[in-house]
Amino acid sequence: MKVLTINTGSSSLKYRLSDPSEETVLASGLIERIGTDSSAVTLESAGMTTSHELEIPDHRRAFKVMIDLLTGPDSGVIGGIDEVDAVGHRVVHGGDRFYESAEITDEVQEAIREFQDLAPLHNPINLLGIEIAKELLPGIPHVAVFDTAFHQSMPETAYLYAIPYRMYRENRIRKYGFHGTSHRYVSRRAASLLDLPLKRARMVTCHLGNGCSVAAVDGGRSIDTSMGFTPLEGLVMGTRSGDLDPSIVFFLVNKRGYRLAEVEDILNRKSGILGISGISNDVKTVLEAAKGGDNRASLALEIFAYRVKKYIGAYIAILEGLDCLVFTAGIGERSPDLRRMICDDLGHLGIRLDPDLNQRCVAEEMVISPEGSGVKVVVVPTDEEEVIAQETYRIASEERE
Repeated sequence: MKVLTINTGSSSLKYRLSDPSEETVLASGLIERIGTDSSAVTLESAGMTTSHELEIPDHRRAFKVMIDLLTGPDSGVIGGIDEVDAVGHRVVHGGDRFYESAEITDEVQEAIREFQDLAPLHNPINLLGIEIAKELLPGIPHVAVFDTAFHQSMPETAYLYAIPYRMYRENRIRKYGFHGTSHRYVSRRAASLLDLPLKRARMVTCHLGNGCSVAAVDGGRSIDTSMGFTPLEGLVMGTRSGDLDPSIVFFLVNKRGYRLAEVEDILNRKSGILGISGISNDVKTVLEAAKGGDNRASLALEIFAYRVKKYIGAYIAILEGLDCLVFTAGIGERSPDLRRMICDDLGHLGIRLDPDLNQRCVAEEMVISPEGSGVKVVVVPTDEEEVIAQETYRIASEERE
Protein backbone atom coordinates (compact mmCIF):
# COMPACT_ATOMS: atom_id res chain seq x y z
CA MET A 1 0.00 0.00 0.00
CA LYS A 2 1.40 3.39 -1.03
CA VAL A 3 0.77 6.15 1.51
CA LEU A 4 1.36 9.86 0.95
CA THR A 5 2.02 11.81 4.15
CA ILE A 6 1.38 15.54 4.21
CA ASN A 7 2.49 18.24 6.65
CA THR A 8 1.01 21.55 5.53
CA GLY A 9 2.63 24.63 7.05
CA SER A 10 1.78 28.30 6.65
CA SER A 11 4.35 28.71 3.86
CA SER A 12 5.53 25.14 3.36
CA LEU A 13 4.49 21.66 2.28
CA LYS A 14 6.42 18.65 3.57
CA TYR A 15 5.61 15.30 1.96
CA ARG A 16 6.68 11.67 1.84
CA LEU A 17 5.54 8.74 -0.30
CA SER A 18 6.13 5.37 1.33
CA ASP A 19 4.95 1.78 1.54
CA PRO A 20 4.48 1.13 5.28
CA SER A 21 3.73 -2.55 4.67
CA GLU A 22 7.23 -2.93 3.21
CA GLU A 23 8.79 -0.23 5.44
CA THR A 24 10.18 1.53 2.37
CA VAL A 25 10.32 5.23 1.48
CA LEU A 26 9.90 5.93 -2.22
CA ALA A 27 10.37 9.70 -2.15
CA SER A 28 10.23 12.67 0.18
CA GLY A 29 10.50 16.39 -0.20
CA LEU A 30 9.77 19.90 0.92
CA ILE A 31 8.33 22.97 -0.75
CA GLU A 32 9.21 26.17 1.11
CA ARG A 33 8.46 29.87 0.76
CA ILE A 34 5.04 29.25 -0.75
CA GLY A 35 3.54 32.56 -1.87
CA THR A 36 6.73 33.93 -3.38
CA ASP A 37 8.30 33.92 -6.83
CA SER A 38 11.32 32.00 -5.51
CA SER A 39 9.80 29.02 -3.69
CA ALA A 40 12.34 26.30 -2.87
CA VAL A 41 11.38 22.84 -4.15
CA THR A 42 13.24 19.73 -2.97
CA LEU A 43 12.79 16.06 -3.82
CA GLU A 44 14.79 13.14 -2.44
CA SER A 45 14.49 9.75 -4.10
CA ALA A 46 16.77 6.72 -4.53
CA GLY A 47 19.48 8.44 -2.52
CA MET A 48 19.53 11.47 -4.82
CA THR A 49 18.40 14.98 -3.89
CA THR A 50 17.29 17.53 -6.45
CA SER A 51 16.31 21.11 -5.72
CA HIS A 52 15.30 24.19 -7.65
CA GLU A 53 13.38 27.44 -7.29
CA LEU A 54 9.95 28.03 -8.77
CA GLU A 55 7.15 30.57 -8.51
CA ILE A 56 4.47 28.96 -6.32
CA PRO A 57 1.79 31.52 -5.46
CA ASP A 58 -0.36 29.37 -3.14
CA HIS A 59 -0.79 25.95 -1.52
CA ARG A 60 -2.98 24.60 -4.32
CA ARG A 61 -0.14 25.15 -6.77
CA ALA A 62 2.30 23.59 -4.28
CA PHE A 63 0.22 20.40 -4.15
CA LYS A 64 0.15 20.23 -7.94
CA VAL A 65 3.94 20.69 -8.08
CA MET A 66 4.32 17.84 -5.55
CA ILE A 67 2.13 15.55 -7.65
CA ASP A 68 4.07 16.46 -10.80
CA LEU A 69 7.34 15.61 -9.04
CA LEU A 70 6.06 12.24 -7.85
CA THR A 71 4.59 11.26 -11.22
CA GLY A 72 6.74 13.15 -13.76
CA PRO A 73 8.82 11.45 -16.48
CA ASP A 74 12.14 12.57 -14.98
CA SER A 75 11.63 12.59 -11.22
CA GLY A 76 8.59 10.37 -10.84
CA VAL A 77 8.50 7.29 -8.62
CA ILE A 78 4.95 6.23 -9.54
CA GLY A 79 3.17 6.05 -12.87
CA GLY A 80 0.22 8.15 -11.79
CA ILE A 81 -1.40 9.68 -8.74
CA ASP A 82 -4.01 6.89 -8.83
CA GLU A 83 -1.30 4.59 -7.41
CA VAL A 84 -1.58 6.38 -4.06
CA ASP A 85 -3.83 4.30 -1.78
CA ALA A 86 -4.21 6.66 1.19
CA VAL A 87 -3.14 10.09 2.45
CA GLY A 88 -2.06 10.90 6.02
CA HIS A 89 -2.21 14.47 7.33
CA ARG A 90 -0.50 16.00 10.34
CA VAL A 91 -3.07 17.99 12.33
CA VAL A 92 -1.78 19.95 15.30
CA HIS A 93 -4.86 20.15 17.52
CA GLY A 94 -7.51 17.52 18.12
CA GLY A 95 -8.72 19.00 21.41
CA ASP A 96 -9.93 16.47 23.95
CA ARG A 97 -12.09 14.72 21.38
CA PHE A 98 -9.47 12.70 19.49
CA TYR A 99 -7.53 10.15 21.53
CA GLU A 100 -6.12 8.57 18.37
CA SER A 101 -5.86 9.12 14.64
CA ALA A 102 -9.08 9.22 12.63
CA GLU A 103 -10.25 8.88 9.04
CA ILE A 104 -11.23 12.33 7.83
CA THR A 105 -14.99 12.40 7.37
CA ASP A 106 -17.08 15.55 7.03
CA GLU A 107 -17.69 15.32 10.79
CA VAL A 108 -13.96 15.10 11.56
CA GLN A 109 -13.23 18.05 9.27
CA GLU A 110 -15.83 20.10 11.10
CA ALA A 111 -14.27 19.15 14.45
CA ILE A 112 -10.84 20.27 13.22
CA ARG A 113 -12.47 23.55 12.22
CA GLU A 114 -14.01 23.91 15.69
CA PHE A 115 -10.55 23.61 17.27
CA GLN A 116 -9.18 26.52 15.22
CA ASP A 117 -9.54 28.83 18.23
CA LEU A 118 -7.15 26.56 20.16
CA ALA A 119 -4.53 26.48 17.37
CA PRO A 120 -5.16 29.52 15.16
CA LEU A 121 -1.73 29.35 13.52
CA HIS A 122 -1.93 25.64 12.67
CA ASN A 123 -5.39 24.09 12.34
CA PRO A 124 -6.67 26.44 9.60
CA ILE A 125 -3.66 25.69 7.39
CA ASN A 126 -3.84 21.96 8.23
CA LEU A 127 -7.50 22.07 7.17
CA LEU A 128 -6.62 23.85 3.93
CA GLY A 129 -4.16 21.05 3.13
CA ILE A 130 -6.84 18.45 3.80
CA GLU A 131 -9.35 20.20 1.55
CA ILE A 132 -6.88 20.53 -1.34
CA ALA A 133 -5.63 16.96 -0.99
CA LYS A 134 -9.14 15.49 -0.91
CA GLU A 135 -9.95 17.40 -4.08
CA LEU A 136 -6.79 16.31 -5.92
CA LEU A 137 -6.74 12.74 -4.55
CA PRO A 138 -10.41 11.77 -4.25
CA GLY A 139 -11.95 8.41 -3.50
CA ILE A 140 -9.25 7.16 -1.12
CA PRO A 141 -8.94 7.31 2.69
CA HIS A 142 -7.54 10.52 4.17
CA VAL A 143 -6.40 10.19 7.79
CA ALA A 144 -5.73 12.87 10.43
CA VAL A 145 -2.89 12.19 12.86
CA PHE A 146 -3.16 14.64 15.75
CA ASP A 147 -0.16 16.07 17.63
CA THR A 148 -2.29 16.25 20.77
CA ALA A 149 -3.63 12.67 20.67
CA PHE A 150 -0.64 11.00 22.38
CA HIS A 151 -1.09 13.20 25.44
CA GLN A 152 -4.79 12.40 25.91
CA SER A 153 -3.73 9.63 28.31
CA MET A 154 -2.75 12.26 30.90
CA PRO A 155 -4.77 12.07 34.13
CA GLU A 156 -6.94 14.98 35.27
CA THR A 157 -4.39 15.84 37.94
CA ALA A 158 -1.90 16.59 35.16
CA TYR A 159 -4.07 18.29 32.56
CA LEU A 160 -6.41 20.47 34.65
CA TYR A 161 -5.45 24.00 35.71
CA ALA A 162 -6.40 25.31 39.16
CA ILE A 163 -8.94 27.79 37.79
CA PRO A 164 -12.75 27.59 38.21
CA TYR A 165 -13.77 24.15 36.96
CA ARG A 166 -16.53 25.64 34.84
CA MET A 167 -13.85 27.23 32.63
CA TYR A 168 -12.77 23.73 31.68
CA ARG A 169 -16.33 22.51 31.14
CA GLU A 170 -17.47 25.58 29.21
CA ASN A 171 -14.30 26.59 27.34
CA ARG A 172 -12.19 23.40 27.35
CA ILE A 173 -9.30 25.25 29.01
CA ARG A 174 -6.85 22.53 30.03
CA LYS A 175 -3.38 21.23 29.20
CA TYR A 176 -3.32 19.49 25.81
CA GLY A 177 0.37 19.08 25.07
CA PHE A 178 2.02 19.06 21.66
CA HIS A 179 4.80 17.25 19.75
CA GLY A 180 2.86 14.10 20.64
CA THR A 181 3.69 12.32 17.37
CA SER A 182 7.40 12.86 18.03
CA HIS A 183 7.22 11.78 21.70
CA ARG A 184 5.32 8.67 20.67
CA TYR A 185 7.85 7.74 17.97
CA VAL A 186 11.03 8.26 20.01
CA SER A 187 9.71 6.53 23.13
CA ARG A 188 8.84 3.40 21.15
CA ARG A 189 12.05 3.52 19.14
CA ALA A 190 14.17 3.94 22.30
CA ALA A 191 12.46 0.95 23.93
CA SER A 192 13.21 -1.14 20.84
CA LEU A 193 16.81 0.06 20.65
CA LEU A 194 17.44 -0.76 24.31
CA ASP A 195 15.37 -3.96 24.31
CA LEU A 196 13.21 -2.49 27.10
CA PRO A 197 9.67 -3.85 27.57
CA LEU A 198 7.65 -0.78 26.55
CA LYS A 199 4.77 -1.62 28.91
CA ARG A 200 7.09 -1.37 31.92
CA ALA A 201 9.49 1.35 30.76
CA ARG A 202 9.66 4.73 32.53
CA MET A 203 10.97 7.40 30.18
CA VAL A 204 11.45 11.13 29.90
CA THR A 205 11.50 12.21 26.26
CA CYS A 206 12.98 15.62 25.38
CA HIS A 207 11.90 17.13 22.06
CA LEU A 208 14.29 20.07 21.81
CA GLY A 209 14.16 22.21 18.68
CA ASN A 210 13.02 25.77 18.07
CA GLY A 211 9.90 24.58 19.87
CA CYS A 212 10.64 22.42 22.91
CA SER A 213 8.70 20.03 25.11
CA VAL A 214 9.39 17.25 27.61
CA ALA A 215 7.08 14.30 28.27
CA ALA A 216 6.83 11.76 31.06
CA VAL A 217 6.07 8.43 29.37
CA ASP A 218 5.05 5.51 31.57
CA GLY A 219 4.51 2.15 29.89
CA GLY A 220 4.30 3.81 26.47
CA ARG A 221 1.64 6.32 27.64
CA SER A 222 2.09 10.03 28.22
CA ILE A 223 1.24 10.95 31.81
CA ASP A 224 2.44 14.56 31.69
CA THR A 225 4.07 17.01 29.29
CA SER A 226 5.50 20.51 29.52
CA MET A 227 3.46 22.30 26.83
CA GLY A 228 -0.04 23.22 27.91
CA PHE A 229 -3.20 24.87 26.59
CA THR A 230 -0.92 26.30 23.90
CA PRO A 231 2.72 25.59 22.94
CA LEU A 232 3.82 28.63 24.98
CA GLU A 233 3.87 26.83 28.35
CA GLY A 234 6.86 24.90 29.64
CA LEU A 235 10.48 25.07 28.54
CA VAL A 236 12.46 28.06 27.33
CA MET A 237 12.39 27.80 23.52
CA GLY A 238 13.90 29.53 20.51
CA THR A 239 11.56 32.54 20.69
CA ARG A 240 8.96 31.48 23.31
CA SER A 241 9.24 32.36 26.97
CA GLY A 242 7.91 29.12 28.42
CA ASP A 243 6.68 29.21 32.03
CA LEU A 244 6.27 32.61 33.66
CA ASP A 245 4.10 34.35 36.25
CA PRO A 246 0.78 35.19 34.49
CA SER A 247 0.68 38.49 36.38
CA ILE A 248 3.53 39.73 34.19
CA VAL A 249 0.94 40.10 31.42
CA PHE A 250 -1.35 42.17 33.68
CA PHE A 251 1.58 44.31 34.83
CA LEU A 252 2.72 45.11 31.29
CA VAL A 253 -0.81 45.91 30.09
CA ASN A 254 -2.21 47.70 33.15
CA LYS A 255 0.92 49.43 34.51
CA ARG A 256 3.19 49.92 31.50
CA GLY A 257 0.71 50.51 28.70
CA TYR A 258 1.49 47.56 26.47
CA ARG A 259 -1.27 46.27 24.21
CA LEU A 260 -2.30 42.62 24.65
CA ALA A 261 -1.26 41.88 21.07
CA GLU A 262 2.19 43.30 21.80
CA VAL A 263 2.63 41.11 24.87
CA GLU A 264 1.47 38.03 22.97
CA ASP A 265 3.98 38.79 20.23
CA ILE A 266 6.78 39.31 22.77
CA LEU A 267 6.10 36.03 24.60
CA ASN A 268 5.77 33.95 21.43
CA ARG A 269 8.24 35.54 19.02
CA LYS A 270 10.73 37.73 20.88
CA SER A 271 11.50 35.80 24.07
CA GLY A 272 13.29 32.54 24.84
CA ILE A 273 16.87 32.10 23.70
CA LEU A 274 16.48 35.03 21.30
CA GLY A 275 15.13 37.34 23.99
CA ILE A 276 17.80 36.57 26.58
CA SER A 277 20.80 36.39 24.24
CA GLY A 278 19.76 39.32 22.04
CA ILE A 279 21.52 37.48 19.22
CA SER A 280 19.47 34.70 17.66
CA ASN A 281 17.05 31.87 18.31
CA ASP A 282 19.51 29.50 16.62
CA VAL A 283 21.35 27.50 19.27
CA LYS A 284 24.42 26.94 17.10
CA THR A 285 24.84 30.71 16.63
CA VAL A 286 24.33 31.39 20.34
CA LEU A 287 26.78 28.63 21.31
CA GLU A 288 29.46 30.18 19.11
CA ALA A 289 28.84 33.57 20.74
CA ALA A 290 29.01 32.02 24.21
CA LYS A 291 32.33 30.34 23.42
CA GLY A 292 33.56 33.73 22.22
CA GLY A 293 32.85 35.24 25.63
CA ASP A 294 29.36 36.70 25.19
CA ASN A 295 27.84 36.62 28.69
CA ARG A 296 24.22 36.97 27.61
CA ALA A 297 24.62 34.11 25.14
CA SER A 298 26.00 31.95 27.95
CA LEU A 299 23.16 32.99 30.24
CA ALA A 300 20.54 32.10 27.61
CA LEU A 301 21.95 28.59 27.26
CA GLU A 302 22.27 28.12 31.02
CA ILE A 303 18.63 29.13 31.56
CA PHE A 304 17.55 26.82 28.73
CA ALA A 305 19.42 23.85 30.23
CA TYR A 306 18.24 24.66 33.76
CA ARG A 307 14.58 24.59 32.72
CA VAL A 308 14.96 21.23 30.93
CA LYS A 309 16.82 19.82 33.95
CA LYS A 310 14.05 21.00 36.29
CA TYR A 311 11.35 19.27 34.25
CA ILE A 312 13.39 16.05 34.06
CA GLY A 313 13.62 16.02 37.87
CA ALA A 314 9.90 16.68 38.27
CA TYR A 315 9.00 13.89 35.87
CA ILE A 316 11.30 11.40 37.57
CA ALA A 317 9.33 12.15 40.73
CA ILE A 318 5.94 11.39 39.16
CA LEU A 319 7.32 8.35 37.29
CA GLU A 320 8.79 7.07 40.60
CA GLY A 321 12.10 6.42 38.88
CA LEU A 322 13.58 6.43 35.40
CA ASP A 323 14.82 3.81 32.98
CA CYS A 324 15.60 5.97 29.96
CA LEU A 325 16.16 9.62 29.02
CA VAL A 326 15.67 10.38 25.32
CA PHE A 327 16.87 13.40 23.33
CA THR A 328 15.41 14.26 19.93
CA ALA A 329 14.73 17.10 17.43
CA GLY A 330 17.24 19.68 16.19
CA ILE A 331 18.94 20.58 19.48
CA GLY A 332 18.45 17.20 21.13
CA GLU A 333 19.91 15.35 18.16
CA ARG A 334 22.67 17.75 17.14
CA SER A 335 24.00 19.59 20.19
CA PRO A 336 26.37 17.60 22.42
CA ASP A 337 27.06 20.80 24.38
CA LEU A 338 23.42 21.32 25.37
CA ARG A 339 22.95 17.62 26.21
CA ARG A 340 25.99 17.86 28.49
CA MET A 341 24.71 21.04 30.17
CA ILE A 342 21.33 19.42 30.79
CA CYS A 343 22.75 16.19 32.22
CA ASP A 344 25.48 17.78 34.33
CA ASP A 345 24.91 17.25 38.07
CA LEU A 346 22.18 14.64 37.55
CA GLY A 347 24.41 11.75 38.56
CA HIS A 348 22.57 11.41 41.88
CA LEU A 349 19.49 10.49 39.79
CA GLY A 350 21.42 7.88 37.82
CA ILE A 351 21.83 10.10 34.73
CA ARG A 352 25.36 10.21 33.35
CA LEU A 353 26.86 10.80 29.92
CA ASP A 354 29.86 9.14 28.33
CA PRO A 355 31.74 12.29 27.16
CA ASP A 356 33.21 10.66 24.06
CA LEU A 357 29.96 9.04 22.94
CA ASN A 358 28.03 12.24 23.56
CA GLN A 359 30.50 14.31 21.53
CA ARG A 360 30.46 11.85 18.63
CA CYS A 361 26.69 11.63 18.45
CA VAL A 362 25.17 13.99 15.91
CA ALA A 363 21.77 13.14 14.41
CA GLU A 364 22.07 9.37 14.79
CA GLU A 365 20.61 6.71 17.05
CA MET A 366 23.05 6.15 19.87
CA VAL A 367 23.24 5.30 23.55
CA ILE A 368 25.39 8.05 25.06
CA SER A 369 25.44 6.91 28.70
CA PRO A 370 28.28 4.79 30.10
CA GLU A 371 28.09 1.01 30.14
CA GLY A 372 26.17 -0.14 33.22
CA SER A 373 24.62 3.28 33.86
CA GLY A 374 21.45 3.19 35.97
CA VAL A 375 19.56 5.31 33.44
CA LYS A 376 20.12 4.84 29.72
CA VAL A 377 20.54 8.15 27.90
CA VAL A 378 19.69 7.84 24.21
CA VAL A 379 19.60 10.06 21.15
CA VAL A 380 16.84 9.10 18.71
CA PRO A 381 16.25 11.20 15.56
CA THR A 382 12.52 11.78 15.37
CA ASP A 383 10.45 10.59 12.42
CA GLU A 384 6.93 11.97 12.67
CA GLU A 385 6.25 11.08 9.03
CA GLU A 386 6.81 7.42 9.86
CA VAL A 387 4.14 7.58 12.58
CA ILE A 388 1.72 9.34 10.22
CA ALA A 389 2.35 6.75 7.50
CA GLN A 390 1.90 3.79 9.85
CA GLU A 391 -1.28 5.22 11.38
CA THR A 392 -2.69 5.94 7.92
CA TYR A 393 -1.82 2.42 6.77
CA ARG A 394 -3.49 0.94 9.86
CA ILE A 395 -6.73 2.84 9.43
CA ALA A 396 -6.87 2.40 5.63
CA SER A 397 -6.25 -1.36 6.05
CA GLU A 398 -9.10 -1.61 8.56
CA GLU A 399 -11.40 0.11 6.08
CA ARG A 400 -10.53 -2.44 3.40
CA GLU A 401 -11.39 -5.40 5.60
